[in-house]
Amino acid sequence: MSRAEFHRQHLERARVEAQRLFEQRAVLQGAWLAWVASQLYVLKPAEYASMVRRELQRLQEQGAD
Repeated sequence: MSRAEFHRQHLERARVEAQRLFEQRAVLQGAWLAWVASQLYVLKPAEYASMVRRELQRLQEQGAD
């Protein structure tokens, strides 16, 4: 499967996962960063974890506006 096809197939799932992680920021406060890092570490495959990480970054940037 090509990278583009993988991205198309998993983008929505990555967005949902990133939103779930992002929503825990208010709950976990100072512990959130370590927690989210541990959550990203266990996601497989690595390409999917990278997609979630990028979506999470996008959510954080939107929140900073």
